[in-house]
Amino acid sequence: MFKKILIANRGEIACRVMETARELGVKTVAVYSDADANAKHVAMADEAYRIGPAPVSESYLQIAKIIEVCKQSGAEAVHPGYGFLSENPDFVDALDAAGITFIGPSADAIRAMGLKDAAKALMEKAGVPVGPGYHRETQDPGFLQIQAGKIGYPVLIKARAGGGGKGMRKVERAEDFISALKSAQREGEASFGDGRVLIEKYVAKPRHIEIQVFGDNHGNAVHLFERDCSLQRRHQKVIEEAPAPDMPEEMRTAMGEAAVKAAKAINYSGAGTIEFIVDVSEGLRADRFYFMEMNTRLQVEHPVTELITGQDLVEWQLRVASGEPLPKAQDDLSINGWAFEARLYAEDAPKGFLPAIGTLEHLVLPETQARVDSGVRAGDEISPYYDPMIAKVIVHGPSRDAALGKLLASLEATEVAGCVTNAGFLAALCRHEGFAQGDVDTGLIDRELESLIAEPGMPEDAMALAALTALGLTRPAEGNDPFETLAGWRIWSASRQFALLEIAGERRDVEVHAQGQNKFTVHLSSGRKDFTLVQVDGSTITYDSNGHRASGSVVHDGKGLTVFMSGHAFTVGLPDALSSDEEAAGAGDQLIAPMPGLVKMLNAKVGDSVTKDQPLIILEAMKMEHTLKAPRDGVIGEVMVNEGEQVTDGTILLVLAEEADAAA
Repeated sequence: MFKKILIANRGEIACRVMETARELGVKTVAVYSDADANAKHVAMADEAYRIGPAPVSESYLQIAKIIEVCKQSGAEAVHPGYGFLSENPDFVDALDAAGITFIGPSADAIRAMGLKDAAKALMEKAGVPVGPGYHRETQDPGFLQIQAGKIGYPVLIKARAGGGGKGMRKVERAEDFISALKSAQREGEASFGDGRVLIEKYVAKPRHIEIQVFGDNHGNAVHLFERDCSLQRRHQKVIEEAPAPDMPEEMRTAMGEAAVKAAKAINYSGAGTIEFIVDVSEGLRADRFYFMEMNTRLQVEHPVTELITGQDLVEWQLRVASGEPLPKAQDDLSINGWAFEARLYAEDAPKGFLPAIGTLEHLVLPETQARVDSGVRAGDEISPYYDPMIAKVIVHGPSRDAALGKLLASLEATEVAGCVTNAGFLAALCRHEGFAQGDVDTGLIDRELESLIAEPGMPEDAMALAALTALGLTRPAEGNDPFETLAGWRIWSASRQFALLEIAGERRDVEVHAQGQNKFTVHLSSGRKDFTLVQVDGSTITYDSNGHRASGSVVHDGKGLTVFMSGHAFTVGLPDALSSDEEAAGAGDQLIAPMPGLVKMLNAKVGDSVTKDQPLIILEAMKMEHTLKAPRDGVIGEVMVNEGEQVTDGTILLVLAEEADAAA
């Protein structure tokens, strides 16, 4: 076993690897960029070294700097995590040349599976089922369009060096093919330095089922069963589970054998995942699964496999890389119970899942009832430079129903303030009837998106707690002054106060009467309602109202209040009573950047006539393209940015001329 390893990554996966290394008595070395100088993974490591500025290309992708740190620190091996350099064969070659062990497969194995078209040709030769499509070298747009026609629409364009849903476009009609192709090529080039694509037949009702494989350097290979990753949006996984719902045993066996066959075809060593697309239009059938790609690394969703098998996959990685044989044979592995993983992101689901940035002013993760893998702490900043993941919430139960119930309860107990998250969206998925019954496919989220992202109205109890907090009536007494215990009390009569709140863009004056002894009457839309504060413990407020005892949390994050109640987060602004209600006027004349990003394409110039929802600007953020459209019909009066310009959240990109000016 190694004495010291370097983790060439950041965030939750770096922390995850360090946890296992610590259990095995292995010292760890962290690397960090300027943006991560105070990050959790830096604090957890035994040693840490700066490797460059915030941009990934200048820090975490700097092979020479990472090797230099290995030599400085005496690290014998490098764990790449996932993303960054984890599937870069040149990195493996450089480590080999420096006499440093790569905790993962050989460079040859990575290269064999690195390009989707070549990998599919290899799998065909090895006898692994491969679906219909075009997987060859010619990239002429006209030729590719002809191939798409031969395959039959709808088709899926995929960056051949892609992953994580990047560089992928579904095309329904021939007339949309060229524009979708160009978009996929741009994203592939930006994300992977390779704009080449392959084309596949789009499966109308697909499930994404993958098999965890593991090989060693002694010719052994096993699978650790399947994971169902069908709940996706933008081809990116949202909630994963293991095992797959309704999986017939004969199909599990067939997929497992195919996955092991794939691993052995390239003499694979270490952790890997064989991803299959499964056509479930006629249910799960052993002759309807097709090789999609192999990920030659540890997957983000590996914890669900760990929970159903009882195996630590990072420990397996370290043991195999140090020369040991696989810890278990195939017959020693079995499935126990059910597991789910939900990815908690800083992103705004109602606004098209736009990545969000901000400071985690308040962070409560459900660590008492779930396994939580996280690389952030309260007070940390979600920056625009890296993936905006906050945590992975993972649960295990004896049955699917039990595990799903635990996941919902864990998400409802999650509290994040200072940055918008997808927690409500994840909880809505857990409540979805089809998902609860195991009726899932990769199109479920898109079909049900409107209901899944619908934001509930703010409960009156939450509004009341916000009003009481805004007025300072929930603060516990400080010191020994008996009058400190009389919050809101007034001599002769009950106190009458007004809390000015901004809820969903509307201002509300909420009237509060203090009755003494922590009793209040709050005037709400439904009428007067009495509240008695039973206990205030930090941000958590326990109260009685009309004979019903309940609780909620209220957090002041510097911008306003966030009320957590019934598994939802409700934001409440605290406007200046003297400010204007017309501050947002004219916003419909402007196109404003919804996030930090790069102006990838500008399809607008001064004087152009545009129609509402016409695409004008493509903004690239987190390696994903986001199309910004005209807010109304009109004429472009001013363009404030140029192609290639980096902009911040809230930047005005262009302005439409006032309608009177446009008509003149």
